[in-house]
Amino acid sequence: MSCVVADAVDYRGLPADKSKTGGWVPAALALGIEIVERLSTMGIGVNLVTYLGGTMHQPSSTSANVVTDFMGTSFLLCLLGGFLADSFLGRFKTIAIFSTIQAVGTGILAIATKLPQLRPPPCDAHHQNCEPANGFQMGILYLALYLIALGTGGLKSSVSGFGTDQFDEKDDKEKVQMMYFFHRFFFFVSMGTLAAVTVLVYIQDEVGRSLGYGICTISMVVAMVLLLSGIKRYRYKKSLGSPIVHILQVIMGAFRKRKMALPYDVTQLFENTPPAFSRIHHTDQFLALDKAAIVAEGDFEEDNNGGTVPNPWKLSTVTRVEEVKMMVRLLPIWATTILFWTTYAQMMTYSVIQASTLQRSIGNFQIPAGSLTVFFVAAILITLAVYDRVVMPIWKKWKGTPGFTNLQRMAIGLALSTMGMGIAAITEHKRLSVANSEGRNVTTLNMSVFNLIPQFFLIGSGEAFIYTGQLDFFITQSPKGMKTMSTGLFLTTLSLGFFVSSFLVSIVKKVTGRGNQGWLADNINYGRLDCFYGLLAILGVVNFVLYVISAVWFRRKTNKKGGMQMESMGNGKGEEKC
Repeated sequence: MSCVVADAVDYRGLPADKSKTGGWVPAALALGIEIVERLSTMGIGVNLVTYLGGTMHQPSSTSANVVTDFMGTSFLLCLLGGFLADSFLGRFKTIAIFSTIQAVGTGILAIATKLPQLRPPPCDAHHQNCEPANGFQMGILYLALYLIALGTGGLKSSVSGFGTDQFDEKDDKEKVQMMYFFHRFFFFVSMGTLAAVTVLVYIQDEVGRSLGYGICTISMVVAMVLLLSGIKRYRYKKSLGSPIVHILQVIMGAFRKRKMALPYDVTQLFENTPPAFSRIHHTDQFLALDKAAIVAEGDFEEDNNGGTVPNPWKLSTVTRVEEVKMMVRLLPIWATTILFWTTYAQMMTYSVIQASTLQRSIGNFQIPAGSLTVFFVAAILITLAVYDRVVMPIWKKWKGTPGFTNLQRMAIGLALSTMGMGIAAITEHKRLSVANSEGRNVTTLNMSVFNLIPQFFLIGSGEAFIYTGQLDFFITQSPKGMKTMSTGLFLTTLSLGFFVSSFLVSIVKKVTGRGNQGWLADNINYGRLDCFYGLLAILGVVNFVLYVISAVWFRRKTNKKGGMQMESMGNGKGEEKC
């Protein structure tokens, strides 16, 4: 008798057979979509600032904010994608639909960058009298960008979850495979980023942007075909309804009963969750939410069979309340990891603008400014490889655990990003000294672009730690029915990081630009970008302290209160040995 996965079905709706579904091959097909998504999003994002400034003739601060708003919206829309996946579509259909939307967006962008009517005329020979793009031209560009953002948000919210769906958490062997999937997921996604910042950016700058974006469109179509080819091999998890609705039901129920007293005996709180669906034991934390589980008059209503059922907007189970508590416990960690992505945003905006002012030649080859992020990606790949092949085995022998905990990885990432901003401020101070001595209007300063490598390398290494740490943390520490939403919650840290960058740029430009060009001048040779980087380094130190406090609080509460204690009909090792 073949083994089945208790909470998954195959393409026919039957219990998923372990021997015929799931595993590394189906997970890899889903991973292909994510690789191409990263190829497109990063290929556009890292080089968009040069297109906006050089072709569309937008000021540097405006160009930077367009990029960060585009990236921020992409990740913010992950919440929408997660909601649709949980409530209506399921993860597979969500990936398929939003991949199509992204392919349409990159197709429009390829056309917009090809037709001369959709961009302003070039500047004169002295780079004077540059006419900025009009509203219609920018409108078409925004249409393409935000279709891509919509597609990215929809598919990113579900790809990692759909990949982990191919492994059974109750099977010891597959659980280990799923843990390695997190690391290899990010490694191969970073390979897509590497291709974006090298090959794709070079094609955009030296051959044509329309060809570069056309490659993104074709790649997504191919990835979609491969995704569809695995329909019979996938495991599909049953939807448990929208976690957002469940959270609102608990909050509404607790608010309705806010004046009621909690019973002395917590066993009197309402609980009818079948044990097979993993009941969660009551915890003595956020007790105000427990009031949603107090049984009161009018909490039950008749069903179609003449019986009574609880009204979910008035009465919630203890398990449902505890699921909301688990999500609330994640929020301090969520809030203190946002700033990392604000510093990350500088690598795609002002660091690229810095690179465009420096010597970028190797012999007769001119490195595109956007391709300097290859050192950023190289840092990610080197860090992941060393961690996977050296640190994890050593740590397992020493501590008995395979590598750092997710909280430790996030702490390392935050520390590295703060160091990166400090180094960036020192490097920019040196660059400004060269600009002052050679002339601020000089197009290319007598300073090598390789001076920017340390800041790219430190923040790239930081991303390797914090991305895998966050992904692991938000998926493993969230309730079973809220994993897609928790992935969306993780991705909102990226979104808000980009939006905070836009906000800081606007505030700093307004405060420091009174009567002069300020820190963030249109020509950065006239500004004080080093002060802006220094500000981010100081904010990073403060944020790191707050993160450590939040991490200590989270560990103490989850260990003491047992936030993940569950009871189930299973033995935790699968239905049977296969």
